[in-house]
Amino acid sequence: MNMREYCEKDLGRVISIADDAWHPIRQMSRKVLGDSIADILNPAGDAKSKGLQVKAQIESGQYGIAVCEHENILVGFIIWRIEGLVGEICNNAALPDAGLKGIGQMMYRYVFEQFRKAGVKVAQVTTGLDWAHAPARRAYERAGFKKHLDSITYYMEFE
Repeated sequence: MNMREYCEKDLGRVISIADDAWHPIRQMSRKVLGDSIADILNPAGDAKSKGLQVKAQIESGQYGIAVCEHENILVGFIIWRIEGLVGEICNNAALPDAGLKGIGQMMYRYVFEQFRKAGVKVAQVTTGLDWAHAPARRAYERAGFKKHLDSITYYMEFE
């Protein structure tokens, strides 16, 4: 496996990986929040909403983006940003059915190196506390994230 900078030809594959990787999260969100809230939060539908969010991040030009390849096949992507001394890992995912170990850790090491080169002193990442985000939490902990603040997001529907 190897890491490289994102290029425009990667967009379709990155969108596809994002949509596939977030599928269980979208299912969980819909079950917890209900159809009406889920439809408002993800107007493009559960199957395409994350890919469109990732596309918007990429097209904004405000983020660093890299991809992970295995035998010339794109199997993961990672998006990050740096603000002062803080580097934030944003959307990132590995192809769910790639059957490869270590994609996430390779991507995190790559971004940590970008952070170090930029003089970043603190890295952060945000993820959910629900069962659908459990694999992400484990991956971040393996990468070295130890300190965290718990958070909750409430929703209220208006008629």
